[in-house]
Amino acid sequence: MNVSRIISGWLYTGGIHIYQGILKVAAARHRKARLMMRGRRGTMDAVRRVRRTGDRWIWLHAASLGEFEQGRPLMERVRREHPELKIALSFYSPSGYEVRKSWDGADMVVYMPADTPRMACRFLDALRPEAAVFVKYEFWGNFLSELRRRDIPAYIISAVFREGQPFFRPWGGYWRGMLCCFTRLFVQDEDSRRLLSGIGLDNVTVAGDTRFDRVTDIMRGTSDIDALERFTCGRTRLTLIYGSSWEADEDVYFPWLRQYAAEYKAKIIIAPHEFGGMRLERMRAGLEPALKTVFMSEAAADPSVLDSADCLIMDCFGMLSSAYRYACIAYVGGGFGAGIHNINEAAVYGIPVVYGPRHDKFIEASELAAAGGGFPIGSRADYAGVMSALSDRGARAEAGRRAGEYIASKLGATDKVYRAIFSEGELEKGVHAVGMPVLSVEIVAGAY
Repeated sequence: MNVSRIISGWLYTGGIHIYQGILKVAAARHRKARLMMRGRRGTMDAVRRVRRTGDRWIWLHAASLGEFEQGRPLMERVRREHPELKIALSFYSPSGYEVRKSWDGADMVVYMPADTPRMACRFLDALRPEAAVFVKYEFWGNFLSELRRRDIPAYIISAVFREGQPFFRPWGGYWRGMLCCFTRLFVQDEDSRRLLSGIGLDNVTVAGDTRFDRVTDIMRGTSDIDALERFTCGRTRLTLIYGSSWEADEDVYFPWLRQYAAEYKAKIIIAPHEFGGMRLERMRAGLEPALKTVFMSEAAADPSVLDSADCLIMDCFGMLSSAYRYACIAYVGGGFGAGIHNINEAAVYGIPVVYGPRHDKFIEASELAAAGGGFPIGSRADYAGVMSALSDRGARAEAGRRAGEYIASKLGATDKVYRAIFSEGELEKGVHAVGMPVLSVEIVAGAY
C-alpha cells in the first residue's frame, strides 16, 4: 500500500476537520456560515424522518444553484420514468439549499454533511441509496471511498477536467483515487476524456453538459412577466439586459450606459447577483441623472413608474432566466471576478451574449465565441467596441442566430446520462463491474 497516499488521506480528512472548526468560529459573525452549520446539524434528523423501510433512493449532490440546474433535468427525467424511485437532493452551499429547500422535484432536500469518514458512514447508513450522482466539480474523498466500499454505484455528470487540476499532478495520487471510486464519469468534452484516459481511467463517457437541456426547458416553459412587458413597450424597444451583475462588471458597462444608452433609446434591465439596500442605492446613484432608474419592487407597488423609466433594476430572485427573453443583447456578469455566470440562459433565446475575461473554466464561453454568438471582453474599451458592432440590427440578428444554433447543437446530454445509468442496466452492475483500478482500494484505506 502506498504510504504517501495513506498520509494524503489523513491530511485530507484533517483539513476537513480544520475547516469545520473555522466554520464554527465564522458562524458567530457570518450568516452563510451560520446557515451551513445549522443546516448540517439537521441533516441526519431529516433523513431519518423522511426515509421509510422499503424505499428506494437515488442521491444527487450539487454544490449550489448552478450545479442544481445541471442536475435538475436528470432528476426530472428519473421522476417521470421511475416514479418508484425517491430522490434525495443535497447541497453544499447555503445559496443553493436556502433557495431550493422546498423544491418538490425531490423527496428530500438537505445539506451534505461534512466529508469525514464518520459522517459519510452515518449518512449512507441512514439513507441507503441505490446510487449517488455528483454534479460537475464535486469530489469528496471520504464519501466516495465509503460508496466504493459499499458497492454503491457513484457517477459524476457534466464534469470538466483540465491539466492543472490535482488529479493530473505527480503528487495527486489521492485525488486520482477519488476518480477511481466513480462507476462512470460523464464528461462534457473530448479533452476531458483524453486527460482521464492518460491516468488509466476508461470508464468515461463524453455526454456533454446537461445545462443546455435545462436552459432549453426553461425557454420553452417561460411565461410573460407583466412588468417587463410594460417596461419594454411590448418588446418594441432596443433592450439591453445585464444578468448576474457584480460591481466589477458595473465598473465596465456603467460608463457606456451613461454616455450612449439615451442615444440608442435603449431600455436597460439589470439583475444584480446580490443586493442589499446600500448596494441598490449605489447602483441607482451610478446611473442617474443620465438614466431614470426604478426598482422592480417599486414597480410592483406602482406599475406606472415604468412608463418614464430608462433602467429597471430587478431587486428580486427567480426571474432572470425568463427575463432574458425580453433582451436584444445580454451581458452576463462574473467575468471580472471569480468567473462568469450562466451564459447559456441568455444564449438560448437567440441573442448575442457579452461576458468578461475570466471564463477559462467554462467550455461554452470559448465555443460560443467561436460560433459567433459570444463576445468576451476585457475592458471598457472592449465593451464599447462590441456594443458599437452590435448596434447594427443585421449584425445583432446574425450573432443571435448563431447563439441560438449553438445551444441547439448541444442538446441531449441528459438523455445520454439517463440511458447509460437507467436504460442500459449500469445501475445494477455495481462499482466493481466496470474495471475499477486497484488504486482506489489503497485510497479507501488512506482516507481513514
